[in-house]
Amino acid sequence: MSSKPFDMIVIGSGPGGYVAAIRGAQLGLNVAVVEREHLGGICLNWGCIPTKALLRSAEVFHLMHRAKDFGLKAGDIGFDLDAVIARSRGVAKQLSGGIGHL
Repeated sequence: MSSKPFDMIVIGSGPGGYVAAIRGAQLGLNVAVVEREHLGGICLNWGCIPTKALLRSAEVFHLMHRAKDFGLKAGDIGFDLDAVIARSRGVAKQLSGGIGHL
């Protein structure tokens, strides 16, 4: 096992962790990030971001039912729960991938 010296070690790659790691690297530090699972941590992959995507779908669904209030017509309004969840997972995956590039 080889050892490599680090100036800064960040435990957790959630919103605070990856920002701290980026800033450390910008300042010229040799930075290591320790993450148990996926870059972005719980917030980005399972908590905040996917939940916000689900809430946005619910908001659009609600607004579709109020189309008449906006001078619009909409019929046969429904939802596909599997597609709603897939969109939520896609949003999280896209943002997590973006952190990987940083």
